[in-house]
Amino acid sequence: MRIVHLLLTSSFAGSERHAIELANAQSQHHEVTLILRRSVRNGKAGGYAHRVDPRVTVLWVDRWLGRWQARRLVRQLRPDVAHAHLSDGSKALGGLRDLRGKVLRVATLHIRYKPQQHAHLDALVAIAPWQMGAIAPPLRAHTAQIDNWTLPYRPAPDARQRLRAEHGIAPDAWVFGSMGRMERSKGFDLLVDAFERAAIPGAHLVLVGQGAELEALRQRKVPGVILPGFCEQPQDWMAAFDGFISAAREESFGLVFLEAMAAGLPVIATATLGAKHLRTALGARMVPLQDVTAMADALHAVHAQRPPRSRRSMERFSIDAKLSELEAFYRREIAVASAE
Repeated sequence: MRIVHLLLTSSFAGSERHAIELANAQSQHHEVTLILRRSVRNGKAGGYAHRVDPRVTVLWVDRWLGRWQARRLVRQLRPDVAHAHLSDGSKALGGLRDLRGKVLRVATLHIRYKPQQHAHLDALVAIAPWQMGAIAPPLRAHTAQIDNWTLPYRPAPDARQRLRAEHGIAPDAWVFGSMGRMERSKGFDLLVDAFERAAIPGAHLVLVGQGAELEALRQRKVPGVILPGFCEQPQDWMAAFDGFISAAREESFGLVFLEAMAAGLPVIATATLGAKHLRTALGARMVPLQDVTAMADALHAVHAQRPPRSRRSMERFSIDAKLSELEAFYRREIAVASAE
């Protein structure tokens, strides 16, 4: 099968990792091309092209003409499947209505269904059941709900000791951790508020990631809060944490939840739609959205219990299982289009 992925973003976060891991895994059995912006080449701030497997063909587009250039490339390649990720990729693909019935045009709903981005596509992949209700019935019939996945948990052998030593964290100190894009929706400001209110002696809060709110959080200089910025290997920080916290105001799925689960960490999470979808598998202590007092109380409770890491079953979230589901969906939708 010939598959083209469109990922026209300029910085790296969970959705970008999802798309690249998908392209990499599919390239083991299919002819895969990834269309990226030139700004994410190696060495650039926020660059992520170095994460792409050599078996994946990478084609480049510019920032301002990216959508038009991506459309031209898809027309030239005429793949069996063109799969878009996030806003610009979906809009670029939606503009190729002349390819309906010739190329399966599909997008993953990394956040939520947006008619201006998705209504003109042939098929969709929803990452959580709550997304399905907003999709118009004709397109919903061509939508599959397929959970995200996570790769096996393999931190560096020295990760815990090394990262704690680098940041002045005692080997026996309790470390709450969180990671993600530093933006308002992720609620890092609320988590800092809760940690400051909890005032747990000797505890640390490590917030890993980059984004618009990073410098403002650093300027607060709350004792015990560490903001190391972007991390190339997030699994290493998972090894350094003792508990994982999500204070998100909204979370569509929460790929980072799967990473925390794979690491065996106890989890505290606000009651976002994504956290509620994963609640049974996650086993999280849930707190109301934007409730700083409840979050502070949860931090106190977990610190008092100091629960150990626990092994969770991750078979449901293996990439091999999800690849099989996605390929079956592609083939079903191609067959439907051919029959029309």
